[in-house]
Amino acid sequence: MPTVGEKKLYYSLKDYFLEKYGKRVQKITVALPFTCPNIDGTKGRGGCIYCYAGSIPPNLSPTEPLKKQIENAILRYKKRFKKNVLFTVYYQSYSNTYGDLEYLKSVYDIALEFDEVVGIDVGTRPDCVPEEVLDLLASYTEKGLEIWVEYGLQSANFESLKKINRGHGVSDFVDAVLRTKRRPLKVTAHIIVGLPWETEEDFYETAKMVAALPIDGIKIHPLYIMEHTPLGEMYKRGEFEPLPLDRYVKIAADIIEMMPPNMIVMRFTAEGHEDKLLAPEYCKPSWKNRVRQMVEEELIRRGTQQGSKNPFFHHY
Repeated sequence: MPTVGEKKLYYSLKDYFLEKYGKRVQKITVALPFTCPNIDGTKGRGGCIYCYAGSIPPNLSPTEPLKKQIENAILRYKKRFKKNVLFTVYYQSYSNTYGDLEYLKSVYDIALEFDEVVGIDVGTRPDCVPEEVLDLLASYTEKGLEIWVEYGLQSANFESLKKINRGHGVSDFVDAVLRTKRRPLKVTAHIIVGLPWETEEDFYETAKMVAALPIDGIKIHPLYIMEHTPLGEMYKRGEFEPLPLDRYVKIAADIIEMMPPNMIVMRFTAEGHEDKLLAPEYCKPSWKNRVRQMVEEELIRRGTQQGSKNPFFHHY
């Protein structure tokens, strides 16, 4: 965890893994041919207004066999970190619980083939986790894996969820979190800071809801605008401007202060495909470390840390 003297600024994923495993644990991001219910017509078409290609990283292809994706990443990271590293497989693009049970089991099972893999991290939506899927995920904990389920909340404002064509409500998120936590599974919440019609009050209400629930980790994303998306068209028509960097840094620091001290702050930056990113400049990959440094410097300037302004008395 980043510190100033003896003061810990926030609880990072890196430090959580070091505490638990005694060594670095590297996420391997993989891409599979999943979709979402607001893309395939079940709930809607077109997906969320900011979504570009399901957030598939530019160096990955869902047509490459999953086992090969994992093998290549393990070789790459072992070379980089001198072999002293463990791994967790991050099923990231689209909704990675949105499929029939047999197919889901087949793709999750592949992680079991690698001794160095200690966990599975599944990105999905709160309306795509029926009980049988959560039971399937929980079964991997009996096989010795640590299982995380990442839910996109984005906003606790229902009007915002409708405007971004999210296709689910705030209540779906609460329900998914509570059902997931009845099992030995860990939960991450994704929130977006900067939706153009939202105020700081909206951002903080979303953060407070995350802080109030039994959630293990949070990812704070600044809104970025991609080419070939409805949000991108709104931006090109001059309908809004993204948050300036200094304002985003302030809000991100505020949100970190609100989180319970035992919640893992997994990230508070975001990067878009550089050749398709319209704005803001600070969401280019080259800005990642600088944005993180600026948020840390803001916490240092305030003399505060994660949990110092947590609005609730309980900690799960």
